[in-house]
Order: sequence, then structure tokens, then C-alpha cells
Amino acid sequence: MPFLRFKGFEKEKLQSVSPLIIEEFARIAEVSEEKVKLELLLVEQLTNSPLSLEIMMFPREQRQHDEIASTMNRILQKQGFTNVHIFFILLSPELYYKEGLPLQVKSSG
Repeated sequence: MPFLRFKGFEKEKLQSVSPLIIEEFARIAEVSEEKVKLELLLVEQLTNSPLSLEIMMFPREQRQHDEIASTMNRILQKQGFTNVHIFFILLSPELYYKEGLPLQVKSSG
């Protein structure tokens, strides 16, 4: 965790730049590189859809989200991926479970 999920990307190009994506993401989000998970989603487009990167993670400061999006866009553009839509799906630690147990217990007040 966090998960970076790529849709519509060429696997080989994405794999070649994945170490840099992980390194930069981990630096900005302040997590260890081992926690960053990359996924290439194979989807069947029913309508014309742009390349997209959805980032599922716990909330950070706005400046970190902005820097992550800017950095990921720059890295992807250098690989020839243009007009990439980047968006965040923010997760709640109280609603994230490992082996049926919440990652973080909400305090009662």
C-alpha cells in the first residue's frame, strides 16, 4: 500500500520506468519503496478513454498530492505517454483491513 494502477499503458515501457516511479513516489509520499505497489490494469474500452493513473492511498498534505501528480506526469511524458489523467482515491485507515482487522482503530473522542 499505496497502489498505483495504470490503465491503457504499454507494459514494456511502463516496466522500464517503474523503478523511477517507485523511487519518486516513495520519496514524496514519505513511505518505503517496498510499500509502493504498481499494477497494470487490462481493461476493455467501450468508449474512447484516456490513459489514466489512479493512486489509492491514505491522505497526505495537498502539496504532496500535487507534487506526486506533477512528478508522475513528468516521468510518464518522458516515456511518450501524453494526456494522462491522474487521480487519487483516498483511503481511510479506519476502513482499511488486513486479515480482517482494521489497520487503525478510531479513537472514541
